[in-house]
Amino acid sequence: MQTMYKNPAQWHRPATAAIALLLLLHSPAALAFRCGQKIVIEDMHEQQVLNACGEPTSVRQIGVVVRGVELPDRRTYGGGVRIERFPGHTRFTEEVAVTEYVYNFGPRKFMRRLIFEGGILIKIESMGYGYREKKTK
Repeated sequence: MQTMYKNPAQWHRPATAAIALLLLLHSPAALAFRCGQKIVIEDMHEQQVLNACGEPTSVRQIGVVVRGVELPDRRTYGGGVRIERFPGHTRFTEEVAVTEYVYNFGPRKFMRRLIFEGGILIKIESMGYGYREKKTK
């Protein structure tokens, strides 16, 4: 019986290429999305998202989270030399609000759920197709 590959190391090449392709195709659900002509990405400020997308369909205060903050140690020396060491010596905790925005873009587009911590977008989720808004009189 004759094998297709003469060198056993050659067998790994197609398998490695297939795994790499699968990893590229399997990206997280939504790292960004488009609102009209603007793109919304993680780490944007809440006001930037509102400017790009307008008012959300719903806003909900989920709660608060406590996170640690470390400020860098900054020193300026003679001759304009500035050194910044991170992490610095200043460490503290802060409590920030967690807010949820839901955008409904209609029945032909996916709804988006945005999670903000302290006014910074930390998570974008896709929620399936939207719906038609009921018109009120």
